[in-house]
Amino acid sequence: FSVFCSADVFHTVAELPILERRNWLIHLHYIRKDYETCKTIIKEQLQETQGMCEYAIYVQALIFRLEGKIQESLELFQTCAILNPQNLDNLKQVARSLFLLGKHKSAIEVYNEAARLNEKDWEIEHNLGVCYMYLKDFEKAKEHLNCALQHSKHDLSFVMLGKVHLLDGNVEEAIEVYKKAVEFSPENAELLTTLGLQYLQLGLYQKAFEHLGNALTYDSNNYKAILAAGSMMQTHSDFDVALSKYRVAAHSSPESPPLWNNIGMCFFGKKKYVAAISCLKRANYLAPFDWKILYNLGLVHLTMQQFASAFHFLSAAISLHPKMGELYMLLAVALTNLEDPDNAKRSYEQAVALDQ
Repeated sequence: FSVFCSADVFHTVAELPILERRNWLIHLHYIRKDYETCKTIIKEQLQETQGMCEYAIYVQALIFRLEGKIQESLELFQTCAILNPQNLDNLKQVARSLFLLGKHKSAIEVYNEAARLNEKDWEIEHNLGVCYMYLKDFEKAKEHLNCALQHSKHDLSFVMLGKVHLLDGNVEEAIEVYKKAVEFSPENAELLTTLGLQYLQLGLYQKAFEHLGNALTYDSNNYKAILAAGSMMQTHSDFDVALSKYRVAAHSSPESPPLWNNIGMCFFGKKKYVAAISCLKRANYLAPFDWKILYNLGLVHLTMQQFASAFHFLSAAISLHPKMGELYMLLAVALTNLEDPDNAKRSYEQAVALDQ
């Protein structure tokens, strides 16, 4: 009798129009990424509750964001915040949507409101730091990111703090941050690569090679580390070793303009000019507005004494990067060989003027 009674009661309860009764089903379809079914259930739930089911609105907002409908997503998250103003997640999602819309000042206001509900939330402090970084208020950005790291050490906060120091022109400070990050996550290939690249820019090749090598130990397909290590070998004329590295990178990033540019210049170093042009043209096809690739194409054509082609690529490079004297110098060489001494002279003068 008791079993029959409880089943009967359960049946009656299940029929009641409870605000949250389909939440488990909405959640199930959302985590399965079955968004169409999820939206159908949400619609039914919202009709049944006259639009008062907070969870259904919240998930609908998440789906809108995934679909790129950021403004619609923001409006729904704001509705959730009105329905439940003490829910920290609702405020964080409103702020996130404002951030994605580029409204960084408004996002900061909402994050500050959320911080009053929980003063020790890593995510809030981290995102405040990122917002201030985009507003170019680097001091406040550093303050919030340091605060985030005090609450919880996250790789992402280390990376952003390092980036803020770089944007503020403090390379040494950035390196110190990345060193701490690597101490905290010694097997994080991205962090090791980032630190290696900073050492590379400072010309500290031994330290750079060490960190890039470590990055490749933990992730042998890390595209950035392979490209950086390859370019160092290329600089030291180890073209065959560099090319073997680039072959690995080409599997994971076959559409990378810097990769094809570097492969092209390796072939140029090996005096295989036709292969060099082929690779550089692929790089140029993938990144038509990259002046360095155009510069290299001009250089290779000049070496092959194809002066008209060299003139074409060097002119294109100059239109994109008009402040580099070396480009005008190479253009002058091409013009001289094309028997245009007047324009060649002007190019030489421009090169001298820029290099003073």
